[in-house]
Amino acid sequence: MIAFMLLAGVPGFASPLGTNTRSVIPSQVQQIINVDYRRMKNSDSAMAMKSKLMPPNMKKFEDALKGVGIDPDKDLDQITVASFRTKDNGIDMVGIAQGTFSLKKIKARMFRQKIKGKKVNGSFVYPMAGAMSMVFLDDWTMMFGDEKAVQAGLDARDDSSQSLNSNGDVGDMIASVDRGTVWSVLDAAGTQTMLKTVLGSASGLNEFDTVKKQLLGSRYMMDFDRGIDFNLNVVTADNVTASTLATLLKAGILFKKISASATEKSALDDTTVDSDSTRLVVHFKADDASFQELLNSPMFAAVTH
Repeated sequence: MIAFMLLAGVPGFASPLGTNTRSVIPSQVQQIINVDYRRMKNSDSAMAMKSKLMPPNMKKFEDALKGVGIDPDKDLDQITVASFRTKDNGIDMVGIAQGTFSLKKIKARMFRQKIKGKKVNGSFVYPMAGAMSMVFLDDWTMMFGDEKAVQAGLDARDDSSQSLNSNGDVGDMIASVDRGTVWSVLDAAGTQTMLKTVLGSASGLNEFDTVKKQLLGSRYMMDFDRGIDFNLNVVTADNVTASTLATLLKAGILFKKISASATEKSALDDTTVDSDSTRLVVHFKADDASFQELLNSPMFAAVTH
């Protein structure tokens, strides 16, 4: 259940990130979400979750890809969505798609539609549906987003600004989760936002105000080989913070149980919360049948909308 609360509360939704993908993600990254489409297609549970939890930004990205002739369910291997801080302290976002789409066919389609690109940092940037732009990084990889975000990605690639490769803290977190079918990493500020959503009523307790400044980042991964297997780690400054967070999250689960159905209580019972040194550790596992029931539960609907 924590998995759904987390996914619903963070902007947006595997394989290790490729060199070209890493190079265009600006260093001031708030969150990276990576979805392995190849592995998701092998699981009914994964596809059902994708249908229920598709964030608006991810859907917008998929629609834009369809507009240039890419079928996400057939042509994509993986998609990476990265949100990052801009110089004016705003948040922008880019998507990076990798797959078996034909660059030649896409360019031929754009030629027929009289879509012309403009040269930015030595690369041609093309307009897409939804007021977005795209640029091909190689024959199998394309970056897309609003024009300003794409420019920031190209600047990071061309060393006009720093890229993800210079952010050791986030890079280290990626290495521990990038085997997952769906995985994500968040920086300290992103982790605060995520935990407020996950904690629900418990986020109003004084203890959370005390510990939120001690959060360093977080990462999670989900696999669907047998049902759903979700693991979340929140990295904190010390073991006291991790222990306090575990207590708060257990309180949040108890609050949820008060009005939960039998299916929902079973899911909450299947969620384990603990602390391990300086980390909060959350694990949730359910078989396919239980997971399908949970997807249709009232609590699930309330959490994800």
